[in-house]
Amino acid sequence: SGVASGEGGVVRLAASDIIGIEVLPDILSRFRRANPGVDVELTLSNKNEDLNRRDADVAVRMSRPTQNSLVAKKVGELSVGFYATPDYVERHGLPTDFDELAGHTLIGFDRQFPDMVNDLSIGRPITRDLFALRTDNDVAQLAALRAGFGIGACQRQIGERFGLVPVMPDAFSFKLDIWICMHETLRGSPRMRLMFDHLAQELGAYAAKA
Repeated sequence: SGVASGEGGVVRLAASDIIGIEVLPDILSRFRRANPGVDVELTLSNKNEDLNRRDADVAVRMSRPTQNSLVAKKVGELSVGFYATPDYVERHGLPTDFDELAGHTLIGFDRQFPDMVNDLSIGRPITRDLFALRTDNDVAQLAALRAGFGIGACQRQIGERFGLVPVMPDAFSFKLDIWICMHETLRGSPRMRLMFDHLAQELGAYAAKA
């Protein structure tokens, strides 16, 4: 009956690596329990999938979409800052300013710097030579951070979940918007609307966590 009503079928969902691996699994599990007739195809990349070409049906994006043909809703903001493990802090201490930070072991990007880096300031240009571990995979950065390799950037909610220590929180942090998007031609599809509304509610609640 779900398929006949349009509430069953497949939804192809696009998200960034870190959102897809660290944030969405619980959210999608609750969606599946509420909508057992809907299968989910999950595509993960830090490059925005082209919804006009139907590379995905629904997308979670961390910046405002620019395509006029999309239905989009901003559901919250994520705070990102520097974090380290308690063990790293015990061994090396906490930097108090950007000069001291530059002397620590830092985790960061290799060749694909996000556009937002151009808007950030740490008292000197952000170049790859700052980092002792360089990888363009956000999940690999988080894994190295959790292993105590050094100091790296992390979403506040994820940092708190893993017991990480904020580093210079008053001196450095930035916000990422959370947008849910789908092509306007899909707004009449019940299963697409179910996914869109579920993500909006759940990711909004996730972003609002104190």
